[in-house]
Amino acid sequence: MLGRTGRRPGASGSREDIAAAARRLFADRGFDAVTIRGIAAEAGVDPALVHHFFGTKRQLFDELIELPFAGDDVLADVLGPGTDGLGERLVRFVLNRLRDPATGDAVVAVLRTAAAQPAAARRLREEYTRRLLEPVTHALRMDRPRLRAALCSSQLLGIALAEHVIGLDPLVEASTDELVAIYGPTLQRYLTEPLPRGDAAG
Repeated sequence: MLGRTGRRPGASGSREDIAAAARRLFADRGFDAVTIRGIAAEAGVDPALVHHFFGTKRQLFDELIELPFAGDDVLADVLGPGTDGLGERLVRFVLNRLRDPATGDAVVAVLRTAAAQPAAARRLREEYTRRLLEPVTHALRMDRPRLRAALCSSQLLGIALAEHVIGLDPLVEASTDELVAIYGPTLQRYLTEPLPRGDAAG
């Protein structure tokens, strides 16, 4: 039974508790498999309180699931030191955010949702590539910056999917330093070396 505040006795019912529960569930299951009732149960509140704070499930998802990438951060942390070691710094930048629960859950939630929700796939594609990678490739002033950004995105999203959604044990168990050393040279090549052109590309 709810009290006068709309909360169950013994439960904090705070907006923050609901937000934390929703992020966990979206990261674990994706958008389609999560319900308002399930979020409420995870947070220990009545479903009406979830609606009160956030509206619909889609509104809740869109409000809470922010991808933790900003162009200014990328340029300062990744590109600021110069082109030497750029690929390794970019991989480390992404892995640090993926492996930090405070930021990684948002990326995993969108990854899980993107397979079934075109809007989430578009958001992941646009924000991940546009906000994270295109500022780097444009700043380098190399040819075909959008293709270079897409190539890097294919590697970085592949790591995220394989480790956090599929759960490939060798990747889960590998240290950040190991993955940086493995993937860094590949991204360095995508970013700074000439890209081959086939006949179709002219």
